[in-house]
This record gives sequence, C-alpha cells and structure tokens, in this order.
Amino acid sequence: EVQLVESGGGLAQAGGSLRLSCAASGFTFDDYTIGWFRQAPGKEREGVSCIYGGDNTTYYKYSVKGRFTISRDDAKNTVYLQMNSLKPEDTAVYYCNAYYADYDRWLEYDYWGQGTQVTVSS
Repeated sequence: EVQLVESGGGLAQAGGSLRLSCAASGFTFDDYTIGWFRQAPGKEREGVSCIYGGDNTTYYKYSVKGRFTISRDDAKNTVYLQMNSLKPEDTAVYYCNAYYADYDRWLEYDYWGQGTQVTVSS
C-alpha cells in the first residue's frame, strides 16, 4: 500500500521556521520526484517545491526561493521542507506528492499525502 505521511505543520509566527516531513512507503522512493504543494482557503492548490529522484535537482516557487529548502533522505524514504522566514501568506495546507513517469510503458504514478496545516501569524 502506498502511503505518504506529512508531519511538522503547526503554528508559527511571522519570521519563524517550521520543518515539514513526508515519509513514504509502498513504492520505489528513489525513482520518484517528490513535491510539496499547498492550498490556502479559497485558492487553488499550487506547487511550492520539488526534488527529483536520482540527481536531486530542486525547483522552487519564486515566492519561497531563498526561504524554503527541500531535501530528501532516500535511506529513510523521507523528504523534508525547511521553511524559514515564514510569512502569513505561507498559511495553507501543505501536501506531499510523489510522481513518476514510466516512458517505456507510458504509465504515470501520482500519489498524494493527506496534508498538514501550516498557519503563520502576523
């Protein structure tokens, strides 16, 4: 059974920090791109950051560059999102996503966690 379990959310003050974790199981973690998405009330879900399997290339949403850092520990099947200098606009439910495209068989695998709430007070 595939599972993605997020943790580390909570309440932080503006300027503070939180570290989110996404623990994965049930699939070949090393092969997957792992991403963090977020959804604020009344808004669409948006991508925040992702990290590729293999070469660990990272990407960030422009508004979090320099404040958030994504990393992965393949030995622990876990991805982290270190969030520093938090702003009230970072308030959202944060979701972990695992994605893999098998171009030999033209199949894609797309898994989501249940989300963790991050609230930043001003």
